[in-house]
Amino acid sequence: MFQFIALAGLLGFGVCACGSAVRPDGGKGLLPVGARAPDVEGMDRQGHRIRLSERRGFYAVVYFYPKDETPGCTREACAFRDIWNQYVSRSVTVFGVSTDSEASHRAFAVHHGLPFPLVADEDGARARAYGVGTSWTMTSRVTFLVDPEGKVAKVWPDVDPGVHASEVFAVIP
Repeated sequence: MFQFIALAGLLGFGVCACGSAVRPDGGKGLLPVGARAPDVEGMDRQGHRIRLSERRGFYAVVYFYPKDETPGCTREACAFRDIWNQYVSRSVTVFGVSTDSEASHRAFAVHHGLPFPLVADEDGARARAYGVGTSWTMTSRVTFLVDPEGKVAKVWPDVDPGVHASEVFAVIP
C-alpha cells in the first residue's frame, strides 16, 4: 500500500511540476520573446554586484540551472567559462541563476573559476518572474537571451549543458 501511495504522490508531483508556471505579471509559462526581462542581480568572482538593468545597451544571457556542483550544471557553467573571452569580446554579460545560496555560489564559482555572476534565487522569485518551473526546490534548465533594450530576444527551454554556451553565443549579433 505504501508503495502505491508513494508512486501516486510522485506522479501527482510530476504533473504539478511540469505544468506552466504562473508569473507574477499574470502570464503563464516562460517569458515570451519581446517581453521585458525582470532584473536579476548576482555577485561576480571579485565580489562585485552586477545587475541586469545596469547592462542596458548590451546583450545579456540569463540562464537558470538546477543546482551548484551537479554534473550537468557544472558542465554548463564550465562551458560558459571556457568561451568567456568570446562573450567579453561582444560585451555580453552572463548570469547563472539557481536556488542555491550566495555561499554555495561563491564556492562553486571559486572551485570552477567562473568569471560571471551567479544569482542566489533562494525563494524562487526570479524563476517565477521568468516563468521557469521548479521541482524539489530546483529550477528547470532554461536560458534567456536579453537584448540591449532589456527585452527577451530568444528562449531556450530545452538545453544540452555541454554545448549550450556555444549555441547561445552563435545567435548573438
